[in-house]
Amino acid sequence: MDFRYLGNSGLKVSEISYGNWLTHGSQVENEQAKACVRAALEAGITTFDTADTYANTKAESVLGEALAGERRESLEIFTKVYWPTGPGGPNDTGLSRKHIHESINGSLKRLGTDYVDLYQAHRFDTETPLEETMEAFADVVRQGKALYIGVSEWTADQLQEGHRLARELRIPFVSNQPQYSMLWRVIEGEVVPASEELGISQVVFSPIAQGVLTGKYLPGQQPPEGSRATDANGSNFIKRFLTDDVLTRVQELKPLAAEVDLSLSQLAIAWVLQNPNVASAIIGASRPEQVTENVKASGVTLDEGLLKRIDEVLGHIVERDPAKTVQNAPQKRPNS
Repeated sequence: MDFRYLGNSGLKVSEISYGNWLTHGSQVENEQAKACVRAALEAGITTFDTADTYANTKAESVLGEALAGERRESLEIFTKVYWPTGPGGPNDTGLSRKHIHESINGSLKRLGTDYVDLYQAHRFDTETPLEETMEAFADVVRQGKALYIGVSEWTADQLQEGHRLARELRIPFVSNQPQYSMLWRVIEGEVVPASEELGISQVVFSPIAQGVLTGKYLPGQQPPEGSRATDANGSNFIKRFLTDDVLTRVQELKPLAAEVDLSLSQLAIAWVLQNPNVASAIIGASRPEQVTENVKASGVTLDEGLLKRIDEVLGHIVERDPAKTVQNAPQKRPNS
């Protein structure tokens, strides 16, 4: 396993990290989830990403149980705050001071740790003043409950303003967590250049496009039984890629992967790691052997000729529009 610095900081993370979105506490039984975490540890992964909203807090609990007994100093544990948790009351969501402080306390308890290495704003909150959010994050850092601050799916402008406030508050704002893959490159136009200027790394999710870049989905055929595309929780995230044009072109990538002795999923993960602004690519798994196979993408260098041929195969199906960065629609404040 290779390691990279997270943003302009001294923290090193495994360039392939393990995440439990859509798996722990929902799609995968707890013992199987723990086996996947064990496989990640055995493969050299030290960085684990979760969020309080995953399976409505259950995913954090499963990860905490799976990591129990491990040397805490040898792990980098990431979690997030924003989306609703609990019964969904008016203050059970967002980035208010109240929700952030209550959420970090709940996350630490579920994860069985005194601190997280990275605490992330899971989205930008259009209803809470950014100053309030960043001041609350500063409190969390100064209380020793988080070492670093990051965000997820923020635009370039939001990153710049958040980073400005973080510098004023003297807290380390080091990362953004966007979707990024061969098929989904919306961060390349604006987010990555801004991040490079600010000293912020990308910790990317869905490097295999929710499983599409494994090649298991075939054009003109129904999705395999038990796959994410047939799951009620996962299908909404994958359906944008399930067109015959996309699936046909993905199949055409298989010979290119074979040339460098990689599976298609390994090629996809190695591809995102060619971007020097990417500190880590998050993989998920429903079976331990998936982890064992995908970590083989660590340390792989793809030459410029191969990268160009990948682009030629994928052609127009690649999404590059910076406006497609996932955002929440602005809402009126209840008291305005």
